[in-house]
Amino acid sequence: MTRSVLAAVLGAAIIAGAAGASGGPSLLDPSSLNATAPATFNARFTTTHGTFVVQVTRSWAPKGADRFYNLVLNHFYDNQPLFRVLPGFVAQWGISSVPAIAKVWRFAYIKDDPRTHNDAKGTLDFANAGANTRTTQVFVNLAGNHILSHYPGFAPIGTITSGFSVFKHLYHGYGEDPSNHQFEITKKGGRWVHKHYPKLDWIKRARIVP
Repeated sequence: MTRSVLAAVLGAAIIAGAAGASGGPSLLDPSSLNATAPATFNARFTTTHGTFVVQVTRSWAPKGADRFYNLVLNHFYDNQPLFRVLPGFVAQWGISSVPAIAKVWRFAYIKDDPRTHNDAKGTLDFANAGANTRTTQVFVNLAGNHILSHYPGFAPIGTITSGFSVFKHLYHGYGEDPSNHQFEITKKGGRWVHKHYPKLDWIKRARIVP
């Protein structure tokens, strides 16, 4: 089974599960994912180059922590490309490989949190396009990116507690090019990514763990 066919199969499985029980959380309805995150929690990400764990502390950025918790809890981050890997800067992901899901989350904004921590090496933060525009994309700081404190919306929610070495092995040869095609990724999904950027590494699954 080729990677593109596998992506289609997994995408069908994800969207089948996205509908959820009647009245329950659904990845096709951002407003239904509204659980409050625990004070601290761990999320384990399995990638094509190994596993890393991020520990989130809700008091750092409550709105961001709640959004991230709901996304991981409902398997939003499963089967996604790590489409922006810039050594010494960031590794970024968070666009669903299922177009129907990616579309409904594109403008599902949450308001900014007050900034309580700097973007130190190993911290996890939401990407944004300006004030109050955080949705689903997140990045790991691969170095101390304190310059981000000069821009609105950046408020780290947690830090990598194990597996940081995974980020040294992610494919980065495409540079910013995949990130410059986020509209195509959103509209056309995982099969398009596999066709145009076959060397990218992927998030296989993400789960809340003890």
